[in-house]
Amino acid sequence: MGLFGKKKEEKSCCCGSSCTPEAMAQAATAKKAAGVKVLGSGCAKCHALEDAAREALEELGMDSTIDHVTDFAQIAAYGVMTTPALVVDGKVVSYGKVLKKDEAKALIQKVRG
Repeated sequence: MGLFGKKKEEKSCCCGSSCTPEAMAQAATAKKAAGVKVLGSGCAKCHALEDAAREALEELGMDSTIDHVTDFAQIAAYGVMTTPALVVDGKVVSYGKVLKKDEAKALIQKVRG
């Protein structure tokens, strides 16, 4: 019990305490890696974004390898609070919505030139 009989609040991490300093350091290192990533839990919307990004990369003639990041510590390292999110070469280009192929294509071209 805290002051005036109120229950003392305990702070907890949004990801179930997996945001240890070591996990955050690893996430920061992974964030710098070039490539295309989809951030999210693995739900249907995340898979739809991944499919749209893959189709966009194929149309652009680029490597269509996409990493799907489901670890909350890594997602938090990008500053993303709403998934799914699309990351191109370490830069978050979209979050909180499922992009269509043409939208993903435009964003990838913008980042990669």
